[in-house]
Amino acid sequence: MYHFGQVDLFQRNLKLDLSCYVMALIKLLTQHKDAILQRWLNLITDTYPTEASTFLKGKDRFSNPVGYTISQEINALYEELLQGRVDSDKTAASLDNIIRIRAIQAFSPQQAVSFVFLLKKAMLEELGSEIEKEQSFREWLDFEPGIDKLASVAFDKYVECREQICELRVKEVKADREMAVKLLNLVGGANIERGEVME
Repeated sequence: MYHFGQVDLFQRNLKLDLSCYVMALIKLLTQHKDAILQRWLNLITDTYPTEASTFLKGKDRFSNPVGYTISQEINALYEELLQGRVDSDKTAASLDNIIRIRAIQAFSPQQAVSFVFLLKKAMLEELGSEIEKEQSFREWLDFEPGIDKLASVAFDKYVECREQICELRVKEVKADREMAVKLLNLVGGANIERGEVME
């Protein structure tokens, strides 16, 4: 049976061991960053229709600004995730930039934020066997909630974007109506001056 001091020492050693395992995973994810990001980008672009998907895989800033933006922002998200900064301003900004692209397209809310979960798929497809060798299932689960947190923030960003889009559409309808009323008044006034009666 453990004494209090022994229990405390055991708990500290356990935390240290888990920290080493997580660091091993982070090191593995860092070493394979480029391959994972490319796989993640491919999975994201595959959520679009075939023609758009092929086009979006290009990363030229000028000929393909959407593909370039997605590529740059998932890179930033990956870095923040590995640093454990899922609540950072940089993370929020990157999610916002991607969600703004997907919110104006024909995606359901679930489809719009699904790109975050595709990171899990990219990691496991790229490193599944190596993670099994270096990391137990429990230790992978210690890292996984960070991705879930990203998805939660992404959904909040999606709701904000859809609200802004709705507000813009309401303003456009009001502006169109006001313009139509002004035109009718102008036409009506001109007809009256000419002595014509509008039926």
